[in-house]
Amino acid sequence: MAKPKRRYVCQACGGVSSRWQGQCPDCGEWNTLAEDTPQTVFSSKHDLSSGGRPILFTPLDAPGELPKRRASGFAEFDRALGGGLVPGSAILMGGDPGIGKSTLLLQASAHIAMAGGSVVYVSGEEAAGQVRLRAERLGLSKAPIQLASATSVRDILTTLGMMEAPTLLVIDSIQTMHSDTIEGAPGTVSQVRGCAFELIRYAKENDVTLVLVGHVTKDGTIAGPRVLEHMVDVVMAFEGERSHQYRILRSLKNRFGPVDEIGVFAMEGAGLAEVGNPSMLFLSGRDEEMAGSAVFAAMEGTRPVLVEIQALIVRLQSGATPRRAVVGWDSGRMAMLLAVLEARCGLNFSSAEVYLNVAGGYRLADPAADLAVAAALISALGDKPLPKNAVWFGEVSLAGEIRPVSHSSIRQRESAKLGFGRAIGPAGGTNGESSPKGIQFTGLTMLPNLVDRILTDA
Repeated sequence: MAKPKRRYVCQACGGVSSRWQGQCPDCGEWNTLAEDTPQTVFSSKHDLSSGGRPILFTPLDAPGELPKRRASGFAEFDRALGGGLVPGSAILMGGDPGIGKSTLLLQASAHIAMAGGSVVYVSGEEAAGQVRLRAERLGLSKAPIQLASATSVRDILTTLGMMEAPTLLVIDSIQTMHSDTIEGAPGTVSQVRGCAFELIRYAKENDVTLVLVGHVTKDGTIAGPRVLEHMVDVVMAFEGERSHQYRILRSLKNRFGPVDEIGVFAMEGAGLAEVGNPSMLFLSGRDEEMAGSAVFAAMEGTRPVLVEIQALIVRLQSGATPRRAVVGWDSGRMAMLLAVLEARCGLNFSSAEVYLNVAGGYRLADPAADLAVAAALISALGDKPLPKNAVWFGEVSLAGEIRPVSHSSIRQRESAKLGFGRAIGPAGGTNGESSPKGIQFTGLTMLPNLVDRILTDA
């Protein structure tokens, strides 16, 4: 294409010249010629105001049938999704290697396939025979799932275009996929973004539920570009410790439901099994009263979960620097709580090692755990066992105040269901509601009241 010619226009008379001159040849004025930028090739090539096809608008208030969710066969999986799989949605599932992502998706795929849905399972990390071997171990060898081992997105989309669109499409994993139109090795930022875009576009156009398995970094975050999390509709994290039996499926982003819901599973010989009452799982083994042990009534979305918080205080005889170790809770929040106990309550933790553990490998993010952690620390420091039938919840401020938390009645109701008769929390935390039948609620306003209650009780 020819290079666009420059022209100079006189600001006095409007005369046009092909080159710049000090004097206008038409009117004779000096220093009036200025370059006039013509329409460039870029603007003509990137003019998007015409040439496209019209799109169809749908009024928001127009009556119409909404997409119906499909059950996955796992009530815990559906709970974390907000009620089931939405047609045309894209789900990104991340988790540590070997945590059970492929096992969960294979079991869910088998349930959907045996219920009459069509499922396509594409594995980029395992051969089809290896997937069948795992399905046989799980007792799912008779499920009518279409298996494939492929990494080319062009081949996958071409094959899917020659058949009827499936109900569920599983890609395991997105980091192994590659597109021949993009330079770079599989797993690079451009490849992951481009492959995910093409797969999500296919899912949206054909009302296919797409599940992408994602790798995680050493910090536990999903590997690849952050834009990948913006492209999908649901982001889920499969958490747990290999040394523990349980697994937690946590929703981090959900365009079709709440984000703080969790599903609890137990890893068994025949695969993942649902845990209908996770509180019993995290409270197992509490037979005798022990100093430093407190039960916390946590909230995960709309589900109450009771977990045990354990604290250990070790006095140091020498002048060594004491350690602070936390498992299952934020270490910075424990440091803040220790500072409040020392500054507001007069307790001394500076010459002692402090160890805090959430039983069962559970990870807490609820700020209402402050009161339960404080109770466990005070109990361990004074070697005073807490009441065995009591639960604790409440947020602690830097001033030592115990602030109200949400869903107080739900926490107490779950505690009463499991046989707990006492609940200690913030005063006024029930919002005027009466405590559930069978449980006695005690309200506290300041953290020193908690210290007096624990250390003075016989």
